[in-house]
Amino acid sequence: MKISEIFAPTLREVPAEAEVISHILMLRAGMIRKAASGVYTFLPLGYRIIKKVIEIVREEMDNKGGQELMLPIIQPAELWMQSGRWHVYGDELFRLKDRHGRDFSLGPTHEEIITDLVKGDVRSYKQLPLLLYQIQNKYRDERRPRFGLMRGREFIMKDLYSFDKDNEGLDVTYHKMYDAYIRIFTRCGLRFRPVEADPGAIGGSGGTHEFMVVADSGEAAIVYCDTCNYAANVEKAESVPAPGNTDENMKEMQEISTPGVKTIDEVSGFLSIASDKLLKTLIYRTEAETVAVIVRGDREINEIKLQNLLGSLQLEMADERTVQEITGAAPGFSGPLGLGDIRIIADKEIMQMRNTITGANKMDTHMLNVNPGRDFEPSQSADIRLVREGEKCPRCQGILMEARGIEVGQVFKLGTKYSEAMGARYLDENGKEKLMVMGCYGIGVSRTVAASIEQNHDKDGIIWPMPIAPFHAVVVPVSVKDKKQLELAQQIYKSLNEIGVEAVIDDRNERPGVKFKDADLIGFPLRVVVGTKAVEEGIVEIKHRRTGDVRNTAVTDAALVIHKIVADEIAESMPIS
Repeated sequence: MKISEIFAPTLREVPAEAEVISHILMLRAGMIRKAASGVYTFLPLGYRIIKKVIEIVREEMDNKGGQELMLPIIQPAELWMQSGRWHVYGDELFRLKDRHGRDFSLGPTHEEIITDLVKGDVRSYKQLPLLLYQIQNKYRDERRPRFGLMRGREFIMKDLYSFDKDNEGLDVTYHKMYDAYIRIFTRCGLRFRPVEADPGAIGGSGGTHEFMVVADSGEAAIVYCDTCNYAANVEKAESVPAPGNTDENMKEMQEISTPGVKTIDEVSGFLSIASDKLLKTLIYRTEAETVAVIVRGDREINEIKLQNLLGSLQLEMADERTVQEITGAAPGFSGPLGLGDIRIIADKEIMQMRNTITGANKMDTHMLNVNPGRDFEPSQSADIRLVREGEKCPRCQGILMEARGIEVGQVFKLGTKYSEAMGARYLDENGKEKLMVMGCYGIGVSRTVAASIEQNHDKDGIIWPMPIAPFHAVVVPVSVKDKKQLELAQQIYKSLNEIGVEAVIDDRNERPGVKFKDADLIGFPLRVVVGTKAVEEGIVEIKHRRTGDVRNTAVTDAALVIHKIVADEIAESMPIS
């Protein structure tokens, strides 16, 4: 294709609305344009990349036995009410009414509608397992859409749903999908990590893994072991309690005046005591109760772990008035002593501590030498804290490292959450009715494209991995006014396309520098420059975008040389079977 004919309006200036590099570069490279907040049009170059990712995803899903279908985007509210998510999902659910006043939603995900479909037509164990998937747009009314394709209100997603006879079958399917995801993201040329994760709004009682593209701009924090394969989202990461000081003799409690000293750092400084000797007591409210939560002074509460432990739909810090009513003091002086009937949830590290400092539930006052078990008894002890870099790995003796990640996919073991709620049953070998056991497996296609840019760019623009580049090569005649240069460029361009290399020719009457800048900005993996050397000596210049390496090649050999580079790089991206 000719560059002059491609609708790719590039920009020289950085758009004011763009924050992250993928958003900036996709706008500047003429790949997307904003239609509304969190809603984007894919221009031809951008959509070519989307289609390439989709084709990789489709191939791997089909190879694992997936069958592609297309579910409706508009979903009736009664299915969501059946699953219990209509009122639970929150404001992210786009809700609408038809002319008859019936409630519908735009699909953010499709567990309900696929379960309803399968339960109506699958009755026998002989029809299981069943793996059904689709690739379509999804809709979530994000409170604050941002970062371009990273967090939009409309996005492209692959979602596969599995139906098995039992948990053993689900384990097999889960492993298939896990392996398929490894292959997909490897083929896309991404550096990524599968990490243990929290299931969030999708729910289910089984395991789940997120696939994280490692990038400094990632919204999620992950920890991984420097020795073994353990990796987890910090929301899910297991903590290893630090060694306690239980060999210390318990001292007598003592009240101490701490006027105006509220925060952990202030108390630590005021008393000249390390913050890991303090207890932090926070009051939380759920839809059902108010609880006191205790962690070591230098730790942070992991609210996802806490919410899962409490089994609550909503969790928030109690307001100042509630804290005052429960503890008798303003926030900053809360402690675990004398809280009455309120449930006390302590991190599992707490019971190994001796002679701690806590708030006294009294203004401008703290307590010294408070001992768990002697002075207060938690209702429950559990892992409820955030894990940080430098801590011990929960699987081996290694040390946890921290990185930022962009979630591009997630696999869930749903179990019977949806099949039970919606009555998806089958008859087993003995004619006995049983619940189908489900899994769901999503990939953010448009987010994968953005994540690739976050990993693959430089000061000049995008550096696409060969398998998902919009075109493999751009042929650039230095001067289109030079008839011989243009003829040689067209000859190479034609030869490349005939042997299966996706190429474009920059036939614009522009300065070479403009063409080179656009080629780097868009990120074509290979640039073939046809100049005076081509005319006088029969030599063209092939420049590799990622490495910057330049190779001088005979005009007659150029197409085959480029074909080999392209084929080798695509082959290198293929995982070993």
